Amino acid sequence: MLKLTYKCTIALLLLLSSLTMAQMPMPPKVPIWDANKVELRLQKLSEDVYAIIPSTVGLETTTGIPQATTGGFIVGEKGILMVEVMLNKRLFDQQMKLIRSISDKPILYAVNTSDHGDHCFSNYLLPDATLIIQNEFAMENLSKNYEGIKQFMISLFGKDRGIENSVYRPADIVIPKNSNLKVELGGGKVVELMNIGTAQSPADLFVWMPQQKIFWAGNPFIAESPAIPWLFDGYFLEPAANLRKMYDLLPEGTVVVPGHGKITNKAGIKYTIDYVEALKEQVQKAVSENLTLEQTKARVKMPEFNKGYVLFDWLHFNFNVPNAFKDISSTQNK
Repeated sequence: MLKLTYKCTIALLLLLSSLTMAQMPMPPKVPIWDANKVELRLQKLSEDVYAIIPSTVGLETTTGIPQATTGGFIVGEKGILMVEVMLNKRLFDQQMKLIRSISDKPILYAVNTSDHGDHCFSNYLLPDATLIIQNEFAMENLSKNYEGIKQFMISLFGKDRGIENSVYRPADIVIPKNSNLKVELGGGKVVELMNIGTAQSPADLFVWMPQQKIFWAGNPFIAESPAIPWLFDGYFLEPAANLRKMYDLLPEGTVVVPGHGKITNKAGIKYTIDYVEALKEQVQKAVSENLTLEQTKARVKMPEFNKGYVLFDWLHFNFNVPNAFKDISSTQNK
């Protein structure tokens, strides 16, 4: 196994991740989306570059209904790189059928952009020769907490969705924090995998094709408006900085494949930036006035961003505001 390492307090991060999952309030509806019903389809992005998206994203993203995981694949002269492997065998089989409708080349790489199960739980179904790529936190967390993560995913996405059947398979290529890896597939297909740190969780990995200007955004940019970010992994200030960093990196004309929504562009993910920066400003003001968390939640309702996303209240009041309050209070009290 090729493994690149970096110095960090990984044990503490793993503990925080486990605690977050154990104490998580439930969303208004479980499953958030139903993996037994999702149908996937292809969307061509460029020559030999495809997104794999739920069939419902065109209508339901803009009406605020949470969507299943997006993914995709790139076909080069040497073979194929997959982005995501989906939550269960049913969706993985759909993904593979779509890939094979385009190319019979070997699947050289499979990239997991997160340690959340809908991005990595079908790794065990990949061909033996396929190399799995994750960031280092994702590798550590999955290797130590796989059964706990499965229970967490069942709590959000329901029993009898094939999650129980997932078997841990370790990553083959591990990318440390603040590191990039370029994968050359041949035929002008160069894929850059970027671990810039926490943008939604410490397990984030971005997929960027600079020549084609195609960007798989993963969970940090969940979808365009009215969706707001899922900052439920216990962090705020680092995600706030890294979301802006990634947004500023993208040139105009970039095609963006969000983690759970329809294909969009740089303007389409600006809503996430606007929400996070407004949240930071309002929570900073509340902390400077010595408000408690409950007083801050009562003040920072942000109705201008509550535009019909089904999960707005669940995310905003249970996770986003508390995590912003925790990080900002800690910084201002130093």
